Amino acid sequence: MQVYTEAPTDERLPKEMAVYRLLEKLEIPYQRVDHEAAMSIDDCHDVDRVLGIEICKNLFLCNRQKTDFYLLLMPGKKPFKTKELSAQIGTARLSFADSGHMEEYLNITPGSVSIMGLMNDTKNRVRLLIDEEVFQEEYLGFHPCINTSSIKAKATDIWEKFLPAVHHDYTLVRLENFAGL
Repeated sequence: MQVYTEAPTDERLPKEMAVYRLLEKLEIPYQRVDHEAAMSIDDCHDVDRVLGIEICKNLFLCNRQKTDFYLLLMPGKKPFKTKELSAQIGTARLSFADSGHMEEYLNITPGSVSIMGLMNDTKNRVRLLIDEEVFQEEYLGFHPCINTSSIKAKATDIWEKFLPAVHHDYTLVRLENFAGL
């Protein structure tokens, strides 16, 4: 895998190119690698190694009534416990949202969920939740709305430049690591 520091020049999906244009407009430097489709966090190990980061899990969730939607960023190796998160955000019965809502609100398909999808959520239907561990990382790794490329950028640039530009705030959550218990 080759590391690039600019947008691709070959033919790409418009939603992917929109990510690069926005990052450049916001003057957010990044590193990018292209790779085979990565459908899960387990498929990102080579990307992690090349970029020198650990790409976090990006989970698209909803309440039982499918009226409230959430994008959760959490460490890739940390198990997800719905009950633990539900208690922190005051929502009962969280589950994974369906692909229809994912495409409608974030213009993303399963396997490509990313914080970059918030640029497509112009009506702020999706609430961003960030695990404290991810928030404290120096760099954030994410897909550019497609799972055949990955990007590394300074986390503070994403929190302080990207999120205000796309009119989204975030809620910090603390998810315990119960692995091995």
